[in-house]
Amino acid sequence: MTTEFDEIVDFLIIGSGGGSMCAALVMRDAGKSVLIIEKSSLVGGTTAKSGGVMWIPNNVFLKRDGIEDSAEKAMTYLDHVVGDAADAPGASRARRETYVRQAPRMVDFLLRQGVRLNRAKYWPDYYDERPGGLKPGRTVIADLFDINELGPWKAKMRPGFMPVPATLEEAFLIPYMRRSWASRRILGRIALRALKAKLTGKSYVSAGAALQGRMLQAALRAGVAIRTESPALSLLTQDGRVTGAVTRKDGMEWRIGARLGVLVNAGGFARNQDMRDRYQPGTRAEWSNVIESDTGEMIQEMMRMGAAVAQMEEMVGYQSTIPPGQERADIKPPAQSLTGKPHAILVDQSGQRYQNEGGSYMAYCKAMLERHRQVPAVPSWAIFDSQYIANYMLAGTMPGRKKPDAWIEKGYLRRADSVEALAIQIGVAPAALAATIRRFNGFVDQGRDEDFHRGERAYDDWLGDPFHKPSKSLGRIDVAPFYAVPVVPGDVGTYGGVVTDSNARVLRPDGTIIPGLYATGVSTASVMGRAYPGAGSSIGPSFTWGYVAALHATGLRQTE
Repeated sequence: MTTEFDEIVDFLIIGSGGGSMCAALVMRDAGKSVLIIEKSSLVGGTTAKSGGVMWIPNNVFLKRDGIEDSAEKAMTYLDHVVGDAADAPGASRARRETYVRQAPRMVDFLLRQGVRLNRAKYWPDYYDERPGGLKPGRTVIADLFDINELGPWKAKMRPGFMPVPATLEEAFLIPYMRRSWASRRILGRIALRALKAKLTGKSYVSAGAALQGRMLQAALRAGVAIRTESPALSLLTQDGRVTGAVTRKDGMEWRIGARLGVLVNAGGFARNQDMRDRYQPGTRAEWSNVIESDTGEMIQEMMRMGAAVAQMEEMVGYQSTIPPGQERADIKPPAQSLTGKPHAILVDQSGQRYQNEGGSYMAYCKAMLERHRQVPAVPSWAIFDSQYIANYMLAGTMPGRKKPDAWIEKGYLRRADSVEALAIQIGVAPAALAATIRRFNGFVDQGRDEDFHRGERAYDDWLGDPFHKPSKSLGRIDVAPFYAVPVVPGDVGTYGGVVTDSNARVLRPDGTIIPGLYATGVSTASVMGRAYPGAGSSIGPSFTWGYVAALHATGLRQTE
């Protein structure tokens, strides 16, 4: 309990990821003072180095483009994908309804604040075949951003993952430049954009860096105070209410009071191996793509305050294949579409397929970990042939047979002139792998994957090859040499944390609130439960619950 502070603001936000600056903008719009404290030296959180997309149902851009959606349709979809489960309280029906109602309002608010957003033209919901699913998708993205507009704050913005001034949709088509005039035109457009930027002194960023760059610009313009290298050491309380936090300033402890409350948006625990061992056994911190400071202290601190936690065993799985020399890379080479492309499959260590290789990356990694409990499947093996090598990217390299010599020398990339010889190299019974590939090739010939239905939904095809006929997703594995690389269940963040209500207030195990304490992002048990309905199902909720928390804390508008 304390009444003495070194500094007092209306609202204190811990962490600078997805929802932080959104909440701060709401506070400033209401005329309140707000301070964001960030543990690291860089602003933007994992959001900045991500794809930076938000899953927003019934958004203004869908209406603009004449694509039918509604709150009712989105709820139907979430009912069939997320469902109701007593062990997933973050995804209660009341919270899902609030999300569906408030997410599009949050986007409208950001547009009024001058944050330039748009929709991805085609990014299907991950379960688009289910009732309420939307084939064009509900994904909202930020326009490209000239990071030079941040001035001195440019140096404090966490870099993104794309080194070229291309939108995500453009980047997806670049690997097809040898086979598509449309892709070549896009590459030309990107080159001209880069040249023009160089001549005019601009430096464009895309994806998460663009989203967070625009959010940071809007926050600074609105007068939001942001302090880096300022970790939250503990929360402060008085008479059972959270009233602020202890941080560090100039090497000394610094006590910050918060009149209206504290919002925790400090990430999850993806980089904390001890917490992973407790809640997510079999997963590894070094496989994660999140930032180095995502270590779970604030979840532990909220638990010390009496907060309930749930869904801690869940993560946003993101399958990865990690070549020699990239074990410590900030962004591991993704394998999201590796085995979803034609001429490739995924097998466990017995040589058996065990899932649809397309679809949600979260579902993919969950299936890998579940399979591993029965049959060794971590790592699993991506199996593909020379047709794949010639046409598609592999571990960040462009299409073509020339791959780094170290890949073969160090045993990462296995290559053989027959399926049976490849099987021996990866420790699989030759007859088993040969039978698996014969069965898959038979499915390709008949145009239907009878085992796992790959290619039967729009998202499977989106992950595939738009120029491959007759199926965008299915292609025979029959042209030597044959190849294999290991695939592990990486992630882009954990998915469990403290339980919050429909106003983003942190709850105790008995369902009562902890006054003055709000939370959003992956510090919380996700509103999406144990599923990932579409691209941006982490960032969209992070922004939305930050928005909701700030609205509630101002007392100007209630969301109940």
